[in-house]
Amino acid sequence: MSPAALAAGVWRIERGRLVGAAVRLLRDLDEAEDCAQDALVAALEAWPRDGPPASPAAWLMTATRHKALDRLRRRAMLEREHAQLAADDAAALRQVVPDFVDQLDAARDRAEIGDELLRLIFIACHPVLPREAQVALTLRLLGGLETAEIARAFLLPEATVAQRIVRAKKALAGQAFELPGAAERTQRLAAVLAVVYLIFNEGHSAGSGASLMRPALCDEALRLARQLQHLQPGEAEVHGLAALLEIQASRLSARLDAQGRPVLLPDQDRRRWDRLLIGRGLAALDRALGLGEPGPYTLQAAIAACHARAASAADTDWGAIVAGYDRLLALEPSPVVALNRAVAVGFARGPAAALPLLQALAAEPQLQRYPYLAGAQADMLERLGRPGEAREAYLRAAALTANAAQRGLLLERAGRLSGRPAD
Repeated sequence: MSPAALAAGVWRIERGRLVGAAVRLLRDLDEAEDCAQDALVAALEAWPRDGPPASPAAWLMTATRHKALDRLRRRAMLEREHAQLAADDAAALRQVVPDFVDQLDAARDRAEIGDELLRLIFIACHPVLPREAQVALTLRLLGGLETAEIARAFLLPEATVAQRIVRAKKALAGQAFELPGAAERTQRLAAVLAVVYLIFNEGHSAGSGASLMRPALCDEALRLARQLQHLQPGEAEVHGLAALLEIQASRLSARLDAQGRPVLLPDQDRRRWDRLLIGRGLAALDRALGLGEPGPYTLQAAIAACHARAASAADTDWGAIVAGYDRLLALEPSPVVALNRAVAVGFARGPAAALPLLQALAAEPQLQRYPYLAGAQADMLERLGRPGEAREAYLRAAALTANAAQRGLLLERAGRLSGRPAD
């Protein structure tokens, strides 16, 4: 890997922490983002010339903090010029320049939330913002997702999400970027859980690019979910989300074959599933269920547990999965949940029962450009012995996806039905 590619890759992974470190100094999101970008530019200039550092992430963090401190010094200098009061200038400079980050790292709230990225997620999920804006902004700044990736997660036009992020930054201008107290953290928890969930989803099934997955995002989301378990041990949905992510993560290594091609769930070698993660997930699920009525993450974890407990695809309790989706749909109605339920019906009761449900969902505006709907229709049509229609649906799904690995699988299945490769 070239030094420039290494810098870009590490920066993408560490972006949230870099922005977090800068915003704690500057109390300004736009300036913090600029500092993180400046650190990347510095790396792109220095690493090809001097060679990559031993610890690329630490190098970028140091560079970001230096950029932030430079801005603080410039602020102080401007204040001196405007006020022309040397004594006040010296006092103000003493407050912000010397090792401010080290002082914050030792502060009492550090003991409450020991992870800088998680702290910033709580801060960015500010109550002055509507829920959609909280999640979109946090995913953009701290989750490392691009605006197009967030738009795919919400099934919205990219321009709509971009406007939400711009409005959110304006609304936060002048707000104190301080860690909220315990009571307010509980109020912000739902938005924080949504952010962690969507980060994992983008890692589990990348919306674009050449790879099916982005494992670094899965690892980051899983780490954050575990941190939340320690921070909010009495919240059932915290454990429900952790259970869901643990179980989903247990299957990551089985989702690609030796050639790097996607392997669908029924075809996966279950010996490759990580039993440690499954055990952690089932334990977290039991804990969530013991804390009260299950919420949406706990219900999804219970559905995932049906797969985890099955010794083979044939042993899967699809009836229980359909019942789980019924409960989830009643609690949190959405076209995507209805789509997942329809697919489960196809396995529990046969493709003839599922196909009308999928056809009805085609009228949902949010799903009209959703590749998984077309892919599910194709699978049901193929199982019903209607190869021509199935092939067209596979091609439609392939045209809708921005992920090269998923597109390749869909085109392969379409080509198999026609006896020749699909374009």
